[in-house]
Parts: sequence; C-alpha cells; structure tokens
Amino acid sequence: MNKRKVFKLNQIKEFLLKNGLTIVKKKKLNFLNKGSRSLYFTFLCSLVVITFSYALPIILEFKNNTILASKEIENNSKSNFEKVLDGEALEKLSNSNIDEGLSLKNLFDDVFKFDDLPSDTVRLSASTIEQLFKETDYNLEDVRKTKLVKPVKLSLLPNEIKMIENTKKRKNLFIQIILPLIIEENNRIKLNRKKLFSILNKNHNSNDEKKWLNKKFKQYGVLNKDLSTLKVRMDTVPASLAIAQAAKETGWGTSRFALEGNALFGQWTWSGEGIKPAKSDKNTTHKVMKFKILKSSIRAYQRNLNTHSGYKEFRMARAALRDNKRNLDGLILATYLIRYAETGAEYVRVIKQIIKQNSLTDFDDVKLLPSSIQLKNLI
Repeated sequence: MNKRKVFKLNQIKEFLLKNGLTIVKKKKLNFLNKGSRSLYFTFLCSLVVITFSYALPIILEFKNNTILASKEIENNSKSNFEKVLDGEALEKLSNSNIDEGLSLKNLFDDVFKFDDLPSDTVRLSASTIEQLFKETDYNLEDVRKTKLVKPVKLSLLPNEIKMIENTKKRKNLFIQIILPLIIEENNRIKLNRKKLFSILNKNHNSNDEKKWLNKKFKQYGVLNKDLSTLKVRMDTVPASLAIAQAAKETGWGTSRFALEGNALFGQWTWSGEGIKPAKSDKNTTHKVMKFKILKSSIRAYQRNLNTHSGYKEFRMARAALRDNKRNLDGLILATYLIRYAETGAEYVRVIKQIIKQNSLTDFDDVKLLPSSIQLKNLI
C-alpha cells in the first residue's frame, strides 16, 4: 500500500473519531462450539467409513468381472486359440476352475429314457434301406454339394452290412444311416445353447426358465450351478469326428457291439446292462454299454465327451475355437481325445486318418433339412 493511500485512511479515522464514531474489526463467526464440532467430525468420519465399506465390494467386483476378465480374454484367448491350431496341450487352461467336478446322479437320465419306449422297432435289411435312400434321393454326393441332408432317421443298423464286400459301398451306407442322427443330436444341443444364452441375457428369469436351467445342470453334471461350466459343456461335436470314432469303434458298423447293442462308440460300463467283450481278461469287470436304438448311443457319446474329466482338454479347445468365432473342426479337436482309448496318440492318429481318407470334414457344416420351424431357424 503506498503512502498516499495510508494517509487517506488515517484522515478518515480522525474524522470518524471527532464525530464520536469508532471502527471495530469484525470477528469471524464461530457457528460450532467445541462439543458440537467434535460431534460433527465424528459423524463425518463415520459417513466416509460406511460409504467406503459399501463401495469397496462393488469396486472389487467390477475389477474382477470387467477389468480382469477382459485381460484374461485379451491375453489368454488368442494364445490358447493358437495352441489349439498347432495341436498343443492346454494344461494351464485345463487346470482352471471352469469345468471342474461332475455329478453322475442324473447324467444319463435322458439317454436311457429310450429304454422305456415300446420295443416295436423294426430292423430293415440293407437292400430295403438302400432302396429307401434311392426313393428319397438321399446320397452323399449331393450332401457334400448342397450341405443339406434329408431327415431319414433309422433306429438300427442292418445285419447285412457286415456282408457288403464293397468297402466304399459299406462305408457310404454306414455314414448315410448315422449322419442324420448325429446332426439331429447336434441340433438339439444348438437349440439348448440358444435358449441358454437367451436366458443369460435377461435381467430376470421366469420360474420355467429356472427349472429348465436346473434340469440342464443335472444333465451335464454341473456342480454348484456354475453357468461357465454349463456353457463349456453344452456344445456340439463335429460330425466328422463322431463318424470317424463310430467307424473306428464298430469297423464301419460290422461289430457285434453295434449290431447287437447299437453301441457305436465302445463306451464302457461297470454296472447295468452291457455286452462282455469276447477276448477280455477274466478279471475285467467292464462291459460295453448297450442301447435300445442308435440315437441313444449317439446322445450318450456326446454326453460322455461333454462331461468326463478325461476330455476336459477337448472341451477347452472347442471353447477356444468358439471364442475366436471359428467353426468346430473335427481334425483339430481329435488331437484332444488322446485319453479316449488305451492306445492314446495312436488312436488319435487313426481317427485323423479316417477323417482325411474319407473327406469327413465335408459333413461338419451340413444341415438337416428341417422338420419344424425351430429347426428351420438353425439353417
């Protein structure tokens, strides 16, 4: 402040004093006494602590579900996909918490429900089946071109299939019989997956939807109602892989397990009805599972691949393909069935050879001509 301004202020003060007026410095208002101030700060601190305690779980959940999840997808999904394409093992992924544990209680309930059906199934002869296919204009050359297969569904293999000397003719007949059944079962799973994702995309689910979910948890042996596990397990098996494994296990439909027990995939059982292998060890207690119709054998096979702990790598490899929006490839996924047979890597080599030699991947993208509006939506 300069001298001129100070002088003017002094003059004003002298003038006010001469006229009986005084200047008092205004004190700051103290709106809280000592006790009130303490109570105020206690309340404020409590509010901060409560707010932090409430917000912390939300922040952590957001971090885990959003930030960490996106990191996992970004960092692992691509690398796992590349491993799958290269046929490498997926040990780290297989040891994750997803797809752990199995409840066997209701696993095959829907498979063996076919045993309750009336036993009036007729076994057609090979010549009758061939004539049926001819009349319906169903042949594999057209299927490969059009990618459509006619819904001709048979329940039993013909006994005469083992007497067909022409290898190509026998193979074609076998594929024609089981291909529609395999695709039908895949369609059933596709519809279930569609419904599952529809339910997951809703904020609130109806009682019917909750009952349906509980039923699927039981069918796929999912523990603790884990949705991530259900999504991994409820998925299709490529037609090429299913055909190749059925061909290997039955000698293209000629084995007694296939003809007597409709067992296409050589699944074992230690309880219930089955067929005892002719050359098995006397101490062996297992049997080959027996089915009433071919359809139940295929469903049991898919359920086996989709739930058994030995095929977790198969399911994780399939999930990696899904995550990267790739079609399921039978040749790629066959790599992860090393535990399907005692011969291990040799079994995988044979399955891949069957797929390649018979161009079975042609059937991986084949659709079943619809018999309903629901199925029409899958084409």
